[in-house]
Amino acid sequence: MGNVYAEITLKNMRDDAYAKGGHIKEEEVRTATVRAMVDTGAMTLIISEELCEQLGLQIYSLREVTMANDKTEVAKVTEPVELYWKDRDYFGTAWVIPGLSEPLMGLLPLEYMDLMVDPVNQTLVGVHGDKPVGFIK
Repeated sequence: MGNVYAEITLKNMRDDAYAKGGHIKEEEVRTATVRAMVDTGAMTLIISEELCEQLGLQIYSLREVTMANDKTEVAKVTEPVELYWKDRDYFGTAWVIPGLSEPLMGLLPLEYMDLMVDPVNQTLVGVHGDKPVGFIK
């Protein structure tokens, strides 16, 4: 099986709350649409330092993580970020890994959005079909 990629949009949740409260304009909310590798071996959303800066995310803590190559890194854990893929969304922290070349979308966002990898077509699909389970829109 080859790599699976997904176009996702990331949004700074703090900015979004400020916009909803009328403290900043909607167009001031920092967002980024990126191509992320779907990585079922990763736990969460993992982004680069550059993307973290672009989104204006604050760092809340540090976490020691073991990479796929068994190398240990110190990841910065961000404040909550919103992740959108098609009609599904996820919110949670992101891990910032130094030198990361592309964002990784791991198991927590996949599970929360009711998604899985279709290995035959090398794409993301809903575990329970086109509509995410439990969503009310």
